[in-house]
Amino acid sequence: MPKYIIEREIPGAGSLTQQELKAISQKSCGILNSMGPRIQWLESYVTDDKVYCVYIAPDEATVRAHAEQGEFPANRISQVRSVIDPTTAE
Repeated sequence: MPKYIIEREIPGAGSLTQQELKAISQKSCGILNSMGPRIQWLESYVTDDKVYCVYIAPDEATVRAHAEQGEFPANRISQVRSVIDPTTAE
């Protein structure tokens, strides 16, 4: 199944408290559970003004549906085509 990177513009994201991040995570997980096993959230990276989320889903429309239901921004959704790391150079 395809993997996607979702870029969410959230001003002040890096200043969110652990409690706020927990609440956002709980909301996201509740929506994911209602959508069934066809979409999975792997992890997210919080920066100063953006959150980058990694999802596995059958298509971009499913990722967008999750964002819409949660009222989460999804400013850019990009399908991962390849993964490289230091071992790729070997």
